[in-house]
Amino acid sequence: MAPLLVVNLLVITGPGIASLLYSFTDWDGLGAAEFVGLANYVELFGNPNVLAAISHNLIWTLFFLTVPMGMALLGAFLLSRLRRGQVLFRIVFFIPYVLATVVSAAVWRQLLSPTAGIGAALESLGIDWLAETNFLGDPSLALGSVAFINNWQWWGFLLVLFVAAMQGVDPALYEAARLDGANAWREFWHITLPGIRPTLVFLTLMTIIWSFLVFDYVYILTQGGPAGSTDVLSTVLYRTAFGEQRAGYASAMAMLLTVISAAVVGGYLVLRKRLKWDV
Repeated sequence: MAPLLVVNLLVITGPGIASLLYSFTDWDGLGAAEFVGLANYVELFGNPNVLAAISHNLIWTLFFLTVPMGMALLGAFLLSRLRRGQVLFRIVFFIPYVLATVVSAAVWRQLLSPTAGIGAALESLGIDWLAETNFLGDPSLALGSVAFINNWQWWGFLLVLFVAAMQGVDPALYEAARLDGANAWREFWHITLPGIRPTLVFLTLMTIIWSFLVFDYVYILTQGGPAGSTDVLSTVLYRTAFGEQRAGYASAMAMLLTVISAAVVGGYLVLRKRLKWDV
């Protein structure tokens, strides 16, 4: 227990407290820190770039709570009914998740380039209007394109977890439902969903938190551009801390992310108590 406590203090608690303290200072990350009180937080909530980034995080959250979750639930339900080949499909869908993010992002960047990959293939087919589309360079398409690429990686992970949860549902419940004449939809709605509720609630919670911490695909593919159209809190934080060398102000952003994550977990705990959830 003692070694784990020391690791926790060094890796999590210590840096967390330091970030909280530095969020009240004007600090460049190297020199002496100057106490500025709540100035960083006042600037934070008055910064249009930060507010735009938060709106992008909210869009990201809405997308990942619907598209990949829906795809994973449907795919898992269909896979759970297969008698053969289930393991093969699970492996195939899980492969994108274990690929290095840098590698997969670089591949997708080439595929979506107007002059290479899919663009070149479409041009050779005479579909010039679509071939010339710059999915990562058009401000109106960039955020959706990055989300699509991240979904390609993420939904297979959700699917594997949902399949594992569905395999834990008592088969006798399905047999009884079939004897009562229930179709596949009624089985899914009245047996599968209640049976996997602990996993569903957990993954929903983690998806919301993860959507506000997303960084890798956004930064590798667009670095928050073009014109800030894909900026999220994490990319603004990174650019502020290491590009502008405003570590104190970046610490205030980190505290905002911490508060958002804590609010999500706190809201879940309140709902669990009021609704008497067993998860």
